[in-house]
Amino acid sequence: MKHIFIINPVAGNGIPHEIYSNEIKKAFAELDITDYEIHITTAVGNAYEYAKEKVSTGEHIRFYACGGDGTLSEIVNACAEHKNAEVAAIPLGGGNDFIRIFGKKEDLQDIKSHITGVPMEFDLIKYEDQYAINQCSMGLDAEVCAKQAIFKKMPLLSPEAAYTASLLYCFIGKMKNTFTIQFDDDEPFTKDVLFCVVANSRWYGGGYKAAPKALTYDGLLDFVVVEKDCSRLTLLGLISKYKRGEHLDWERTRFKRGKKITIKSTKPSAVNFDGEVKIVTEATFNIVEKGITYVVPANSDFMKKVEDGTL
Repeated sequence: MKHIFIINPVAGNGIPHEIYSNEIKKAFAELDITDYEIHITTAVGNAYEYAKEKVSTGEHIRFYACGGDGTLSEIVNACAEHKNAEVAAIPLGGGNDFIRIFGKKEDLQDIKSHITGVPMEFDLIKYEDQYAINQCSMGLDAEVCAKQAIFKKMPLLSPEAAYTASLLYCFIGKMKNTFTIQFDDDEPFTKDVLFCVVANSRWYGGGYKAAPKALTYDGLLDFVVVEKDCSRLTLLGLISKYKRGEHLDWERTRFKRGKKITIKSTKPSAVNFDGEVKIVTEATFNIVEKGITYVVPANSDFMKKVEDGTL
C-alpha cells in the first residue's frame, strides 16, 4: 500500500509545511516504511485533482488529508466509492469538526497513529454530484456558514468565534425559511423553519454539536429540523444549548433518522455541504452506505466505543 500525504500549506496558522514534512519522514523512518510521498497543494481544488489522478490508477493508496475540513472534503470527493482508496485526516486546520468524534486535536496530530490506524467503512452524504462526510444543511445555518468564511479572515477570531459572530450577524437578516420537507418516502410537511441539518457526524462550525447522536457507520443519516416559532431574543438565549447539543428535546425540533431527505424552499435559500455553499430552491440528500474507507487513528478510543456501544 502506498501512503500519500496531501498538505495544505496555508493551514495551521501559517506554520511552514516543511515542519510537517520532516515529521512525516521521521515517522516513516521509525516504522521502516519507504513507500510514501508528500504533495503540497498549490490552490483550492488541487487536493481533489491530485488525489483523483492517483486513485484512478487502481493502486491501493492511503491518503492523509493534512489541513482542515476543506482539505478533507476535497480528498473525500476524490476517493468516494473507490474501494482502492483509504482516507485519514491529520488536523492542521482551524475547525477540524469531523475528527472531533475521534478525540482531541493535539492527540490526532500524531502521525504514526494514522499510519498504524484501523480502516473502517463510513457512510457519506451525496448532494447532486458531490459528497459530504460530515454535515449538510439548509436555512439560517447555511447562511451562517457562508458568512463564517468572511469572519474567519478577521484576526484573533478562532473558527468557533467566527461561527458565533456570523450567527449573531445573521440574526439581523432573514431568519425564517418556509420549507417543504420529506423524509424518505414519508408524507411531506411544510413549516416555517430556522434550519434543517443532514448529518453523518456530530459537530460543525468550530465545535457546535448540531447532531449529537449521529454515527458515521450506521447506514442512516440524522435529520434535525428546528422550526421558527419564537422571537429573536428567545433564540439568542438558546445558542449555548444548541452548541452543547441540547436541542433535540425542544418542542420546536423534529429529529429523525433516514436515508434520504428532500427540502423545497419557497425562496432561494443557502445550502451547505461540508462548508461549501450554494443558493437553491430545492435539494435532495441521499446516504451512500459504506461510501468511504476511513482510517481511525490507533490512539483513538473510537473503536472501543463502537465495540462496547458507548459512542
